[in-house]
Amino acid sequence: MDCALLLLSLLALAGSVFPQTARVTTGSCAPRLLVDEKRKSCTKTCTTDKECGSRRQCLCDGQCGLSCVIPGRTCPWPLPPSENSEVILLHPTSTFDALLEVRCKPGFTLPNGLDATKRRCQGDRQWSGDVPVCKESIQPTTSQTCPLPEEVTNTFSIQGNATVGTSIRYSCLSGADIVGSSENFCQDNQTWQYPHPICKEVFCQPPREVEQGYVVAVQKTEYEVGFDIHYLCKRNFQLDGPQKVTCLPNGSWSAAPPHCRARCLIPAERSRVVIDGVKRWPFDVTDAMVPHGENVTFYCKHPHKQCSFTATKTCFDGELQPPTCYLEPTWLQYKLFPHRLVSEIEACEPGDEE
Repeated sequence: MDCALLLLSLLALAGSVFPQTARVTTGSCAPRLLVDEKRKSCTKTCTTDKECGSRRQCLCDGQCGLSCVIPGRTCPWPLPPSENSEVILLHPTSTFDALLEVRCKPGFTLPNGLDATKRRCQGDRQWSGDVPVCKESIQPTTSQTCPLPEEVTNTFSIQGNATVGTSIRYSCLSGADIVGSSENFCQDNQTWQYPHPICKEVFCQPPREVEQGYVVAVQKTEYEVGFDIHYLCKRNFQLDGPQKVTCLPNGSWSAAPPHCRARCLIPAERSRVVIDGVKRWPFDVTDAMVPHGENVTFYCKHPHKQCSFTATKTCFDGELQPPTCYLEPTWLQYKLFPHRLVSEIEACEPGDEE
């Protein structure tokens, strides 16, 4: 008799510790659960794309969980107009998983006290949730509110107000993701329905290396918000872009990494050119090269007259091509008739240039 009672006690204890229906999630997608939902149809459940055939993919479909969905399916758009709200499609098309926002016009709010809500295109080609109805705002007859601590107002942007019977929505001032409920309700006893959320700590990933350059920073796997990284180029290369980038609160860098651009060889030997406003022989320039971004002006001979006109080209990362009108003088022209070189003859009149 004692053994039987002991066995029954153990079975009862096991039933309380190990529920018979355990909910299991796959990744970040909730399990299939349709309780008091307007939605009635869910496609085939799945765990991988192989279970869905050639046209469908295994995707997270709201409360249907992982389901075999045709990604190209669209939801009704545009939606019928409403006098009290406007609808904005937040994606280029109304295909599966696209979002739209329903925003109440001034003086109107949703039943939960907010002035906007989002709906998602589901696998059954319908927008999630009930059709939002914006009703005229009714000012509360009491000024009772729920407290918002300073650490909350300093961390979040708050939409809505903290009046009893209304809701607020949080968004992190830093742009980080919210950990916890993004909405809260001020109850009649002037307490919040849920604990205030927190903002997930944000980091920037290491920036890419710069060819022919250096990243001047402590090597880390991730960088804190506000951290600065500096760039330097190797000798004879010029920085094209920011010399410093900063890790921003949204987890990105303040600018894309720069480039280190090569110098250009001046494609002229026996004719003077204009560099930085000065007429010079190429061999008088250091290494006969100009830095990236430098303009070089060449002299071209008029095809029918004994005069010259100019054409300008810009050095870009080691590439500097002479203009098509430029003709390099021969060695004999340079040695025997230097005064007849195209860079030394009289300039054409403005009307003579072609």
